[in-house]
Amino acid sequence: MPHDDDRPTPALDRRTLLRHLGVGVVTVGTGVLAPPALHAKPAGRKRTPALMRENRVRRAYAYRRRMARDAARRPVFRNRPNGDEDAVPHRAACYTKALPHDALGHVVPEAYDALAAACRSGRSADFDRVPLGLGRRLTSAQAGLAFDLEGCDSHHTALPAPPAFSSAEIAAEMVELYWMAHCRDVPFTAWETDPRCAAAAAELSALPAYRGVRAGGAVTPAVLFRGGEPGATVGPYVSQFLWRDVPWGAQLLSQRSSTGAAGVDWMTRWDEWLAVQNGRDPRGTDALDLTYRWISNLRGLARWVQIDALYQAYLNAALILLGLGAPFAPGIPSVGSRTCEGFVDWGAPHLLALVCEVSSRALKAVWYHKWLVHRRLRPEEFGGRVHAHLTGRFTYPIHESVLGSAAVAAAYARHGTFLLPMAYPEGSPTHPSYGSGHATVAGACTTILKAWFDEDWVLPKPVAADADGTALVPYEGPPLTVGGELNKLAANVAIGRNAAGVHWRSDYRESLRLGEYVAKCILEEQKPSYNQAPELRFTSFDGEPVTL
Repeated sequence: MPHDDDRPTPALDRRTLLRHLGVGVVTVGTGVLAPPALHAKPAGRKRTPALMRENRVRRAYAYRRRMARDAARRPVFRNRPNGDEDAVPHRAACYTKALPHDALGHVVPEAYDALAAACRSGRSADFDRVPLGLGRRLTSAQAGLAFDLEGCDSHHTALPAPPAFSSAEIAAEMVELYWMAHCRDVPFTAWETDPRCAAAAAELSALPAYRGVRAGGAVTPAVLFRGGEPGATVGPYVSQFLWRDVPWGAQLLSQRSSTGAAGVDWMTRWDEWLAVQNGRDPRGTDALDLTYRWISNLRGLARWVQIDALYQAYLNAALILLGLGAPFAPGIPSVGSRTCEGFVDWGAPHLLALVCEVSSRALKAVWYHKWLVHRRLRPEEFGGRVHAHLTGRFTYPIHESVLGSAAVAAAYARHGTFLLPMAYPEGSPTHPSYGSGHATVAGACTTILKAWFDEDWVLPKPVAADADGTALVPYEGPPLTVGGELNKLAANVAIGRNAAGVHWRSDYRESLRLGEYVAKCILEEQKPSYNQAPELRFTSFDGEPVTL
């Protein structure tokens, strides 16, 4: 079967093409504007202004066609779910929040079947017929069906199947989430000595299926709940880009922020949990600490990622680096030019716009996986299954390592249920867990920043928040590099969602790499569109050098 690029192109006269492109009509010559080579120049004719304009249109058309051809030739991955939808009765291992449920928290079968049918058909009318519970709507259930004009199509991306409902790996991830809830109010400065952090590290160390960071084969308080990307375990838990002041034009913005009130957790009663699963919307009822603080514990980080703007963290990071005069990577064209300063191309405005640009494309990619492939349940839903199982309401194929966990027992001792204590009254958003939108955007945006700046440059005068987040103090320890702190920033934002109870570790881990792939595809397409010859390089989240 011929490739799309090899099929005959419908005739398109020059006047129609130029009118479609919104430029003045060129009347020199006749015939069809066939796409020539990208840098072809007319031969044997005087380069009149009209002819130069015509050639520019031809070259632009050829470039766009070449990029579309290359995008179409990217691999199409065979994404498969983990089989839980059919393996576990009552769709108990699937995302069903906002649909109607029975008293056991099982989705009404007709409602889930309607959702699954709509995801298969892709028809907008079918999505409109999905029954809802108490009124909260599904979030962008059709976004994975949207096309994009740059980078990889969402269906040309891959995520491995997440851990199955009955697996030891998802049980280990759930144990981590219970411990994160118990440790939300422990200052990062006290993790080495706090007994809750010690207990969390000890139990996670004993779980062979736990895929978090280990030091010398063991989970220690020093690496507890950390990301494993290069540099993410160096220095304080929080990235410098979430603490330092942000030079915002003529303004200097402090990164102190609101946080949740200490000791307040949500959805720890069965009736409260069930109402939220049915679509009750208690947003806006948060109990907040009225003192603005620098992020100093997991509760502060969870609050930050509850209401952040899509690419806020990475725009701030770019502004901080620009304000510090951080050097660009050697392959950025403006670095080696004797005469041309980067601005529109390979300068600050180009960078700031690109950080925004990749974020929306990253969301389309991950939303395809959320709704159309995996429909993975949220941790709060799994917590409901744990509670029902341990109280004898229903029996599920849950791995013993979570059922017998000290973290689960501690939740019962404090709240009287085995439900996962949540940082937000509304719990998770109304879209499936896998992959993570925050993590995918983090992966895409930090990849752009790593390609742009010298990753080995050491940040000057690093800081750290004190125990209660009311002051920043000088940090003394191993040097903090741009690449390491950007990786840490991506991990902070992604894992901050885990700290709130709304995502899994595997959501964060795999989605960072999905975002990295999205950014790589966009850079590959943009690179030849500029007059210079950039040499773009970055270090991947797996520590591998990447050259575009």
